[in-house]
Amino acid sequence: MSHNIDPTPAARRGVTLHEDENNSAVAPELSEIIGEVRFGKMKLMPGLRVESAIDKQLVDGPVQVGPEGIEGDEHDYTFHGGPEKAVHGYYSGHYPLWQAEYPSAASRFVPGGFGENLVLSTLSERNVCIGDVYSVGPPTTSSTPGGIPSEHSPTSLLLQISLPRQPCFKLNHRFQLKNFAPTTYKLSRTGWYFRVFRTGLLDKGYEIRLIERKHARWTIERIQEYLHRNMGDIAMNEELSKIPELGIESRGVFLRRVEKQRIKERKERAKAAGGGDEKKDEKWRDYKIVEKKSETETGRIMSFVFEAVDPLKAEEVGQEAVDLDEGAHVKLKLPNGLVRAYSIAGGTDKNRFQLGVAYDKEAEEGAKKSRGGSRYLHLQAKIGDVIKVGAITAGVPIVSAASNHVFVVGGIGITAFLALAEAYKKINYNFSLHYAVRSEKDVPFRERLMKLNQGCDGEETAKNLIIYDKSKGQRLDIAKIVDTLPWNSQLYFCGPKRMMDAALSITSEPKRQIGQKDVHFEAFEAEVGGDPFEAVVTNRVENKGENGKEVPVVVSVGEEETLLEKLQERFGEEEVASSCCVGNCGTCVVRLVSGQVDHRGTALTKEETSTQMLSCVSRGIGRIAIEI
Repeated sequence: MSHNIDPTPAARRGVTLHEDENNSAVAPELSEIIGEVRFGKMKLMPGLRVESAIDKQLVDGPVQVGPEGIEGDEHDYTFHGGPEKAVHGYYSGHYPLWQAEYPSAASRFVPGGFGENLVLSTLSERNVCIGDVYSVGPPTTSSTPGGIPSEHSPTSLLLQISLPRQPCFKLNHRFQLKNFAPTTYKLSRTGWYFRVFRTGLLDKGYEIRLIERKHARWTIERIQEYLHRNMGDIAMNEELSKIPELGIESRGVFLRRVEKQRIKERKERAKAAGGGDEKKDEKWRDYKIVEKKSETETGRIMSFVFEAVDPLKAEEVGQEAVDLDEGAHVKLKLPNGLVRAYSIAGGTDKNRFQLGVAYDKEAEEGAKKSRGGSRYLHLQAKIGDVIKVGAITAGVPIVSAASNHVFVVGGIGITAFLALAEAYKKINYNFSLHYAVRSEKDVPFRERLMKLNQGCDGEETAKNLIIYDKSKGQRLDIAKIVDTLPWNSQLYFCGPKRMMDAALSITSEPKRQIGQKDVHFEAFEAEVGGDPFEAVVTNRVENKGENGKEVPVVVSVGEEETLLEKLQERFGEEEVASSCCVGNCGTCVVRLVSGQVDHRGTALTKEETSTQMLSCVSRGIGRIAIEI
């Protein structure tokens, strides 16, 4: 789809910037009559259990504007509202462009469609700058003796540009266009926020007039260039991080980038000098088990809380290196020599996290229910033990563009998604969690699960959680769940192999038209064995033969071995990274140069499997050639 570039209203009007000798612009001649003033009440969005005030109605007569915005205008304070997002302005000239580009939604692209408070015909992302101060009042010709625009009156409303708008999934749902929100900031047609500099009255037909400009270089459009499109410009990130008028939502992004860059430079200097804090860069770090308890009446599932012996410090490694992503993976190197990957069920940060581990004693004989890790943790690990913990890596992707999130889980698979479901509830995302268990006695993390259906007062207010008790004959019907999905839904599956196989089969049926990116599979077990094969690593060589000629390295993979294991054994874990080890995440992907592969796992699309393979689960047939 092609998109038109908006004409610049300032250029059409002949607006010029007046700059002083320090290149700090004073107020140019920029004003207009406000076309519409709107406000809205919180109400359920169509087809969702999520409330929004995006459907704003016209204001009839003058209305008071306070520090939090227009009197009577409600907000979902998760993402909107507050002093830095008090009033939203939007340029109405964008609507004809949206109508032409999305004819199926043309009737919805009308003034008020973006949930704006002020419908404007001249001010736009291309001529308003961060920190601009605007006087709002009945039209006048008032100006200072020098001809510079002034306030309408000593008591008139004053607004200051504070932030570019950051659209969320609700905009997709509003216009019934999947993944529409990112297009708005890519084209700088998002609108922007004002903070209230001085309270006062507002009405349709009032004039909004620029009276002060501090940052003439930084229009909303130019800020969005470095916020979303050109994110790696170090100098611009530094400059934007120092603009006090830029709201913390955006300025915080630039501050984090600057912090990350400084830490990177410090590490590089230390490395060049032959020093550096090697201890902090160790592949495996010591964690102590500080809590161990049974999570179910059956004792089948236990939880473990791990705490870093030498905690990571944000001032040394950066906040991003300390923060814990929901749905993350972690590897444990157990004292019995086993290395096992687990989903993190919760935690405060990477210095303290919780795992849930299932171990079925009754199934121990003859079944492959435990590969040894679960048995060790259940039967031998105790509070106070120190365990080696590998890198904590991102696991489940956050799909912020979806209107609805549907989790389908069986048994211990809850650990993969519980923290993510809690996060979605906290930020008012629409979601449902279908959870199949053996019996009511086998439900882990019960208190946390029950809170998914509770409101702030502790009363049950939603049906986010649906439990299927096998002992009562209740059946999880994957086909029914998939066939009744609301519009723009993201699916997530985690459970035993039989359930995962059924989910993959059902979601792959052409009649259901579910895209590969619309579903995420998080397996906690995988079939990795098979016929032996060889892999030629074409971009790694070794000396062989009497003449010392360099030839590509060849690794041999046995029946019960994985390509990942053999590659890490030969080249080290730094050369071939891994995380989940069951084909979910794609961390271990290698380039496929030639040969046939038995592809397993779900992290790659069908198109990607022609040139890539998951080394943790997929197997070559005969002899293959790869690159790492």
